[in-house]
Amino acid sequence: MRTPWPVLAVFIVLAACAAGFAPNPAKAERIKDIASIAGVRSNQLVGYGIVVGLAGTGDGGTGITLQSLQAMVSRFGLVTDVSGLDARNAAAVMVTTDLPPFVKPGQRLDVTVSTIGGAKSLRGGTLLMTPLLGADGETYGIAQGNLVVGGLGVEGQDNSSLVVNVPTVGRIPNGATAERMVESSFLETEHLVLNLNRGDFTASANMAEAINGIFGPDIAVPLDANSVRVRAPQDPSQRVAFVSLLENIEVEPVEPPAQVIINSRTGTIVIGGNVRVTPAAVTHGSLTVRVNERLNVAQGASVVSNDNQTIVAPGEPVVTPESTLDATEEPARAFVFDGGVSLSSLVDSINAVGASASDLVAILEALREAGALRAELIII
Repeated sequence: MRTPWPVLAVFIVLAACAAGFAPNPAKAERIKDIASIAGVRSNQLVGYGIVVGLAGTGDGGTGITLQSLQAMVSRFGLVTDVSGLDARNAAAVMVTTDLPPFVKPGQRLDVTVSTIGGAKSLRGGTLLMTPLLGADGETYGIAQGNLVVGGLGVEGQDNSSLVVNVPTVGRIPNGATAERMVESSFLETEHLVLNLNRGDFTASANMAEAINGIFGPDIAVPLDANSVRVRAPQDPSQRVAFVSLLENIEVEPVEPPAQVIINSRTGTIVIGGNVRVTPAAVTHGSLTVRVNERLNVAQGASVVSNDNQTIVAPGEPVVTPESTLDATEEPARAFVFDGGVSLSSLVDSINAVGASASDLVAILEALREAGALRAELIII
């Protein structure tokens, strides 16, 4: 027999008071920090617009900007040719923003404005009325206002220049107005689905267990490693309070999988705390070869002689390369890993031989190939 939601709402409050939502000194995590509600998300908006009022740092003779200016002035009943326009004080831009969930018409949004032409700076510019479109091509907002630019660009007559930060990108705080609301099924669906930020079967099971421990059995059901389905109140007026309690439930965290992350571009290596190695011996050494090049230059001479005299004239210099090779090899250092070695012991052993970042990558790859590294090696 299903418990009526008005009665269950009272039980929720009593259970919350009994459990106490005060911060737990343990390492528990709140549901709001590790999961999100399916369907409750933001939507990206984008628009094309014109920034005017620039101090000679605009697009100049860019065709797309001149055509945009011509189309703009034609809306006010003015007829002009592209050749009669100058876009030195104007720039074609793309305007982007995110439309948060549940935003109502009339609410304000921050927008980012970026140049797409040859403009060198947007400092001091004003964005003209720009429609913001969603993925479906419909208009969900209107942007307009004065730009805030954190960058600075200066150019001299000798083509020297100085650029601080990025002057071709600016922001307009509260520069857009929402004109349309995105429909949401939050108040209509029978169940709410919680999607984990990082999929894990143990985390999914722990979350469902924690929810059922507060609200009662069979309220939450884990669907897979990423999602947990939660039965929601039938009365829409109770859903906000229900979600407020739901997202503050604390869940016992799970240990992450054993992984070694290597950034091949920066040399950054991150070793997870659960990484272990089986018994293995590692030998590390390095060979250094130095090649010194030196050029010996000698003055050439041309000798011309006849019956009476001999003349020595300076000639082209003679360059003779001289190379010196020197090879040194450091003595190999060996160290042994016992079974079940922890992260700290692994790092201490590798640091003891003075291994560089590239050496550490080579050692970890060799351990993986030997089957001694009990972790997933991920190279990004």
